[in-house]
Amino acid sequence: MRIILFGSPGVGKGTQAKILSTKFNIPHISTGDILRQAVKDQTPLGIQAQNILNKGELVSDDIMIELIKDTLQNPKCKNGFILDGFPRSIAQALAFDKILFELNITDVLLLTITADEEELVQRLTNRRACKKCGNIFSLNEINGKDECPICGAKNSFYLREDDSEKVIRHRLEIFKNTTRPVLDHYEEKNMVIYINGSLPVDEVTKNIVSAIEVRVEKKNSISA
Repeated sequence: MRIILFGSPGVGKGTQAKILSTKFNIPHISTGDILRQAVKDQTPLGIQAQNILNKGELVSDDIMIELIKDTLQNPKCKNGFILDGFPRSIAQALAFDKILFELNITDVLLLTITADEEELVQRLTNRRACKKCGNIFSLNEINGKDECPICGAKNSFYLREDDSEKVIRHRLEIFKNTTRPVLDHYEEKNMVIYINGSLPVDEVTKNIVSAIEVRVEKKNSISA
């Protein structure tokens, strides 16, 4: 099972990635996580990335692509993976296609989780972070409490700048203008499955699993 999770900010990709990773026993590959791990481990690519980050610059596509290629060749990805946060542009998508070709990976599905833009704005502006441990919660989760359920810090919840309405709407606009073409690219390859992300989390998961099973059965019947 090889999955690319796709969707705009706040749509629930991270939540579903964790659930699906456990269900299918395949690794959740977050570009941010593998970058941080490479820097921590001081791999050759990690050292390059650290030097760039220390200058306050963004890590180039070339380095991220190589990190992803290294990760996909790891034995832990032998039976599949869930890729979250990549590709985000046509250039990245074309480079990723090349990686898949080189590694002879052909059974990739792109799961696109969708939701109404106003709902996404409401979701993200309703998030609060703990100043001490950094964990993020919805207002429903903390429900007026002043103590962090993870670290116990009191009066530590705050609205991150990234979760302000202005920033969120800007991020959504970037997604539409930059990342949406990636979806069009993979639609042409018949790799896309659409999932309604406005439903409760367990319903979204159920629909994802059902859609995957249908696609796999269809593929098996064609090849039989």
